[in-house]
Amino acid sequence: MDKLNERNVFEMMEYRSDAGFSALSQIEAYWEALRGSRQMPKRSEIDPRGIESALEFTFVLERIAIGMARLRIAGSHLNNLMGMEVRGMPLTSFITPNGRREMGDMLEEVFQRPSVCELRLSAEVGRNKPAMDARMLLLPLKSDLGDVSRVLGCFVARGEMGNQPRRFDVVGTKIRPLTNTTADASRHSEAVSDTNTIKGFSESQTDYTSTSKRPQKPYLRLIKNND
Repeated sequence: MDKLNERNVFEMMEYRSDAGFSALSQIEAYWEALRGSRQMPKRSEIDPRGIESALEFTFVLERIAIGMARLRIAGSHLNNLMGMEVRGMPLTSFITPNGRREMGDMLEEVFQRPSVCELRLSAEVGRNKPAMDARMLLLPLKSDLGDVSRVLGCFVARGEMGNQPRRFDVVGTKIRPLTNTTADASRHSEAVSDTNTIKGFSESQTDYTSTSKRPQKPYLRLIKNND
């Protein structure tokens, strides 16, 4: 994860300038409109009518373990790439074995940091499996319980489909950490206030040089009972 954190942050739109991937921009614009000034929207706020023109490329993930997430909802484009219904399958089903660890790291960036992540993918090439160029966008969502365990995603692959299933190598990633300016400022203010009023486990100290504040009798007395 440390290696990933050192990567530069790029604008998603700039990275996505290639023709044929407009669905990713539509999904991201919808997600941005929903979240407003918040860090991210909730899963329950997603309305298919708001992304109708990009639905075939859209999916929703649920985190099931560290670096793993399964498809709860998937558009027809994803089904076509695998040649089967993909709901319930892990997202790494679309990734070659060599790229699955990096995909897992990207998912943890999205869930843990949290971040917006975009991946550039290239399909395995073989007999009846021509070259395909693909992009995947991962946008974090909060569940109804308030934890970051859902993802709104978009996956677009361009080229001749060939024989299914098609799996992809990860050839590039872009990460944009999310911030909530209002919430961050509030937390900082609370932290400063706590520092001024509560100093860990320490207690207020009596002035050592002032005899007037010293107790005249021992604070603790030993009482012996021989009964």
